[in-house]
Amino acid sequence: MKRLILWTNLLALAACARAIPPAPNGIAPVSAIPGVRVPYLERAAPREIAADSSVNDLADAQPDAAGVPEFLPEDVRWDIDVRSFASHPRVQYYLNYFQGISRTGLSVFLARGARYEPMIRRQFEAEGLPGDLGYLALIESGYSNEAVSRSHAVGMWQFMKGTARGYGMRVDTWVDERRDPVKATEAAARYLHHLRDRFGSLYLAAAAYNAGAGKLSRSLGKLQWEASADSSDGEAEALEEDDSDAEAEADDVESTLDSTDVTSDAAFFRLASTDLLTTETQDYVPKLIAAAVVAKQPERYGIAPSEVPPFAYDSVVVNGVTGLDVIARLAEASPEEIGDLNPQYLRFATPPHTHSVVRVPLGTGENVAEAYEKLPASKRVHFLTHVVRPGERLSAIAARYHLPAAEIRGANPRARTSRMKSGTRLVIPTVAVPSALAMRAVNGPAFSRHQARMATHRVRSGETLIGIARRYRVSLRALRQINALPVEYTLRAGKRLRIPS
Repeated sequence: MKRLILWTNLLALAACARAIPPAPNGIAPVSAIPGVRVPYLERAAPREIAADSSVNDLADAQPDAAGVPEFLPEDVRWDIDVRSFASHPRVQYYLNYFQGISRTGLSVFLARGARYEPMIRRQFEAEGLPGDLGYLALIESGYSNEAVSRSHAVGMWQFMKGTARGYGMRVDTWVDERRDPVKATEAAARYLHHLRDRFGSLYLAAAAYNAGAGKLSRSLGKLQWEASADSSDGEAEALEEDDSDAEAEADDVESTLDSTDVTSDAAFFRLASTDLLTTETQDYVPKLIAAAVVAKQPERYGIAPSEVPPFAYDSVVVNGVTGLDVIARLAEASPEEIGDLNPQYLRFATPPHTHSVVRVPLGTGENVAEAYEKLPASKRVHFLTHVVRPGERLSAIAARYHLPAAEIRGANPRARTSRMKSGTRLVIPTVAVPSALAMRAVNGPAFSRHQARMATHRVRSGETLIGIARRYRVSLRALRQINALPVEYTLRAGKRLRIPS
């Protein structure tokens, strides 16, 4: 009777499996916020794989009868294990996606990555990691130093503020070293080295980079517990059979346990076949493998990234607040070029009361250093002017410019009290006020009392973003940025929007 029920259940499961549709060829990427966010490779794909394609079946991930799959030619080498898993259904899904609707965006990302790849490989190899693991930056941010996620992870390597500070990066209202390609890459390499040593596998380390080490540890523990439970069930059933059947069953259980090595790369795929990881993490390693396959042979996938010069520069040391526009003038370079080399300085100026390293175009370092030494301190930064309005207090002015009140007092000896006479002109010691979204990435959504008091608008039925922007006489781009809204966002009645000043 039990056998009849078992066969009935199996037939029912098979019928359900045939009813599940296969995976689509591609999915829409996550939207980008103009000016700050970048069009990331999407972070989570639907788990709509054909039911007869088991993500735990490593036999399907092996090379074909000829020895090597057609899309993995012998003359291409990877220093991560690509060949063992490249035929896996989820890897194939992302290969289709990258050469489909994501091809244009991937071409841009690969061109940007070509600039940083030599530096990334050097740093990773110095930490004893394979250079191809650096393709994590491709799937994390598209190699963008300006990338900001919805959870306020920042930069090429998408560090959260706490983790960044734990690995020695400075994150405050002047400097966000998560945007520094060199320091962030160094921190990412050390972090991944630590995760690899902890979990014993590169792919498990990559999964922990995405999900968190604690989450992955708990999931692996549950996987081991389930394997042990299956072993116990198998042994109990074996006792009901004759001696020969019991011996065969015990051998099968032993081989199953041996194959569930929780420190191997294959363990990730077994873990991903369960509900112990989020969909984003389940797809993280397949996406990495697919990115490595495409990045090593882009022409094969219809991608022709443009050639860009490598990330090369000289460095100078400056003291106190120094405007990057001043450094640009000394280097005979454009402010955009200096800003691109130094994306970590949120105010387009170095912070006060400290020595800072500024990158300048290759070959200009010596001349810039000499010219800077001759430059009077008063000409090293341009100051803004603020006219005090009736009833305006120093604390409110400081909050507006994201500066400590003490720094404004230091630049204005007559501003000794919190209340000042209307019409008083104050010198603001900063080159540029950082964007609202950059500040949110540094300090979180409620980053200052000034922002808490910022004007808001409650959306009414039928209103549009452009109509609201015109009503308050602000740009549509600024309205989107301060509210972290993607381009194709649809307004809903009742939503509250921040209005930029």
